[in-house]
Amino acid sequence: MKRDTVNIWYPGDCISVNHYLGRRRDGGVYVKQETKDWKEEFQWLLKCCHLEDYRLPLHVTCSGYFKDARSQADLSNLSKVILDSIEELIGVNDSNYRWHDGDLHFGYKDPYLLITLEETPETSPDALQLKSTPLKGRSRSKL
Repeated sequence: MKRDTVNIWYPGDCISVNHYLGRRRDGGVYVKQETKDWKEEFQWLLKCCHLEDYRLPLHVTCSGYFKDARSQADLSNLSKVILDSIEELIGVNDSNYRWHDGDLHFGYKDPYLLITLEETPETSPDALQLKSTPLKGRSRSKL
């Protein structure tokens, strides 16, 4: 079973689902530049994990290391940006991911996130292989 862990700095509210979008004067929305920068760095860290070889659904667990309780993030609010980053990287809809809140730790001068990516065990009934496989035992005319 494949499992990878990525350690990345925590930039603050800009990756929270409540704060990653900005509003234009005409009422439209855009993704803030600091959010784009963080997503790009996160995707570079993920490239070496070869997520395209993982069985789906992909389990994503995020743990946070913060200065104190006042500076902590709600880990569930980070799921949107983190899962969208993975989706942009491998091109698989984020409905194929399972989010898990990890642990919160305090007493760290420089806050960071520890994001663990784990494939579904082969024996699990909901395991899917990302790469397509041909149908076995059926001819196309019977489909």
